[in-house]
Amino acid sequence: MKKTNLPYLNIIERKGVTYIYFRRGKVRHRLPDNPDTEEFSRAYWEIRSGKKTSSIKTTWGALVVSYYKSPEFNKLSDGTKANYRRHCEVIREKNGIKDVRRFRRKHAIAARDALQETWSKANERIAVLSILCKHAVDLEWIDRNPVVDISKLSGGSYEAWPDVKLLAFERYCLTHDLTTALTAFEVAIGTGQRIGDCAKMAWDDFDGEFMNVIQDKTKAKLRVYCPERLQQYLGSLPRKGRHIFAKNLTQPIGKRQIQKSVEDVRDAIGIMGGKDRLVPHGWRYTAAKLLAEAGCSDSEIQAVTGHKTLTMVQKYRAQADQETSSKRAQQRRERNKTVR
Repeated sequence: MKKTNLPYLNIIERKGVTYIYFRRGKVRHRLPDNPDTEEFSRAYWEIRSGKKTSSIKTTWGALVVSYYKSPEFNKLSDGTKANYRRHCEVIREKNGIKDVRRFRRKHAIAARDALQETWSKANERIAVLSILCKHAVDLEWIDRNPVVDISKLSGGSYEAWPDVKLLAFERYCLTHDLTTALTAFEVAIGTGQRIGDCAKMAWDDFDGEFMNVIQDKTKAKLRVYCPERLQQYLGSLPRKGRHIFAKNLTQPIGKRQIQKSVEDVRDAIGIMGGKDRLVPHGWRYTAAKLLAEAGCSDSEIQAVTGHKTLTMVQKYRAQADQETSSKRAQQRRERNKTVR
């Protein structure tokens, strides 16, 4: 059964059979078995709202269920599906019985602005709303997508972490014995991969020098050489299961659990929000920037990060070259001042 974030659900398993109930207080109602069906959505919202919804077929709840069944959703990578599903479930939770046909552009802008403290999340919410509205157009529920061309919030971009913050993160993990967060830190920077791809790495993927990676987003297959620091770290890490991030002997812990452990450290060292905000995806930028500073060519950096094009690689190089050139210029300035 797919995980759902809808409140008041009581899920019980008996003899291999899953039963789903709506439970609020002492009252419990049996629901249909599959939460990804229109029947389930209608029954859930009828009970929760105390209203009959069968007369309205074009609800947000029904739209989300329909989108989950669409080829557009099912062709997405597992990581993208999980991310879209998180946003869809929030939308379904807040608007389940509301009629999609009454949705206006101002409502989408209000949803974006409510998340303006986290600009990337706000922009993701708008993107998912637009996808759902496009699906509603395809279903001929509405004539046009009201979310098209709504401006994204600009709160910054993904940046490589400065040395002082890298050191602060590492020290906090070591001081508080936070193995999951520290392992994510070491593996992501050492291999230059996304957190989601790191989460799936198994010990069989690592031969002591190279890490085999299949990127979830691009489907690219890479064999990435691990720097000595990462080799030593992985060599010292207890093997508690098949995966590096082991939940048990055969399964990895989820990407979200890893992200939560990282968030706790980010919060503790003051980089969760505001002008000092840094995100784990910045570790991928950090790896590429370090490679550029070491004088690696664009193709060498691409061989590590697995980017399909050189556009992003060239961005890393430009930043590294600018800093290196700035340092060299200022050092010449100081030497010239000393001579005079």
